[in-house]
Amino acid sequence: MLALDQLNAATQDEFTALLDGTYEHSPWIAREAWAKRPFTTLPALKHALMAVVREAGRERQVALIRAHPELAGKAMVSKTLTAESTNEQGKAGLTDCTADEFTRIQQLNADYNRKFGFPFILAVRGPRGLGLDRHQIIETFARRLQGHPDFELAECLRNIHRIAEIRLNDKFGSTPGLGNVVWDWAEALAVHSDPGFKEAGQLTVTYLTEAHRACAAQLVQWMQHDCGFDDVHIDAVGNVVGVYHGTDPAAKRLLTGSHYDTVRNGGKYDGRLGILVPMACVRELHRAGRRLPFGVEVVGFAEEEGQRYKATFLGSGALTGDFDPAWLDQTDADGVTMRDAMRTAGLPADLGAIGKLKRNPAAYLGFIEVHIEQGPVLNEIDLPLGVVTSINGSVRYLGEVTGVASHAGTTPMDRRRDAAAAVAELVLYVERRAAAVPDVVGTVGQLQVPAGSINVVPGRCQFSLDLRATTNEARDALAADVTAELARLCERRGLVHTLERTMIADAAPSAPGWQARWEAAVQAQGLPVFRMPSGAGHDAMKLHETMPQAMLFQRGGNAGISHNPLETITNDDTALCVQAFQGLLEQLAKDTDA
Repeated sequence: MLALDQLNAATQDEFTALLDGTYEHSPWIAREAWAKRPFTTLPALKHALMAVVREAGRERQVALIRAHPELAGKAMVSKTLTAESTNEQGKAGLTDCTADEFTRIQQLNADYNRKFGFPFILAVRGPRGLGLDRHQIIETFARRLQGHPDFELAECLRNIHRIAEIRLNDKFGSTPGLGNVVWDWAEALAVHSDPGFKEAGQLTVTYLTEAHRACAAQLVQWMQHDCGFDDVHIDAVGNVVGVYHGTDPAAKRLLTGSHYDTVRNGGKYDGRLGILVPMACVRELHRAGRRLPFGVEVVGFAEEEGQRYKATFLGSGALTGDFDPAWLDQTDADGVTMRDAMRTAGLPADLGAIGKLKRNPAAYLGFIEVHIEQGPVLNEIDLPLGVVTSINGSVRYLGEVTGVASHAGTTPMDRRRDAAAAVAELVLYVERRAAAVPDVVGTVGQLQVPAGSINVVPGRCQFSLDLRATTNEARDALAADVTAELARLCERRGLVHTLERTMIADAAPSAPGWQARWEAAVQAQGLPVFRMPSGAGHDAMKLHETMPQAMLFQRGGNAGISHNPLETITNDDTALCVQAFQGLLEQLAKDTDA
């Protein structure tokens, strides 16, 4: 087995030879990475090799892709694959394709090469390292065949880095054990899904359904029997709460967690990663017989997504005292009130019991959360972890512009009062205005022409606005400019409009001291620190109202897609996330002792 000391002491030629086969037929990558020694961690070595490829330029990157064999291609048939590729394609079962599967893959290979000019690359050992099956490979192949050439080049390189990562793990005898634990827990939790979605192979877990209660029960079991929490219970709103005491049970606690509900047809890691990662950390503390000078309280929040009832952040809001009594009378699509859903789940549906869930901030050191990024940034820059600087503040509106519906053929262009055309102008203005300021985003996600017809000038157009920024000031400035532009557009076009604000949420900047702890924990893994805002809302936004908070993002695969079945993570990235969390705990222990 290789060791970092051996690599760090090697000559350039020795270094290159020791890493032979890591990148297919491309020894130049190791040769150029040699100058980046010494490497303190295996992730640091992986990052250095990746950086060489990033800096190589398009011509050498394409040559690297072309150095790889086609999946189930001529090299496999002629048995001229490298030992590494033979192992990988064999583990994926590509050496045992049926005649129809082989024909399908050959056609996909030909189509892909014809469209992009280089072979399709996929890390066939997959996100867990055990191997994708042939169905998954063919499905991914067909999907990516529809991609843009620039994206596909980058995606091939990302898969090459994943292949290299797994090969390096083999060379060093390194197993991402903690990442495997979390990954396997996420898989096991994902077997529970609401009726109708489960039968379709989709993951949907909404508040207090049978699947939701099964997830809660599973978390309780793991916390009690696998992880060694001292106290585990389901509270009055369905949150799963696990407490691991410090050396003094009365000591302050670190609060952490995320949500276990999902959007409809969502992914396995949104929210759940932030429960399972700290669970793994407590598991390791318990196995080592260790107590920290503070307690650790992990909460699986019962509701964050607002899918069954319009009660977003219900779970974390209960901890900050923000449970709205009117929520109990809300009904779902089947007419079931939240009160009845709670009682069916064995919860008291009692405002007094819910009110007692409010936490005393003085009893806590702060709140931290890890979360899948839910975006493409970390994936694009080849970094597994990112430190969140702020959760964006947001404001939402529903609007309507009214003009005059008239005949499309007989109304001259200079006499139209077209409501849809005005909203179209507004959409483009939102795009330009948001893009002009860093970390500001604006979206018109809904557009509707009521009673619209192909031959009628639109007399009404309904739309939504979602405006977000890292600070309340930037959010409010964007909102003021957009609403003023809407008024100008309507005045110029002879239209009227209404605009209703439906939601506003303050920005939640990370507490500097806690952000610094995350940064140190990432650096300790041998990785550069990348700071970034969160455009999505998180439970940390609610806890920010009562105590300091900070977040860590983990990279998602498949272009960082989330709220989607394609949402994915790797066991290696997850192991780094767990280790970063452990690093923060150790820092906090030193600070608390001091």
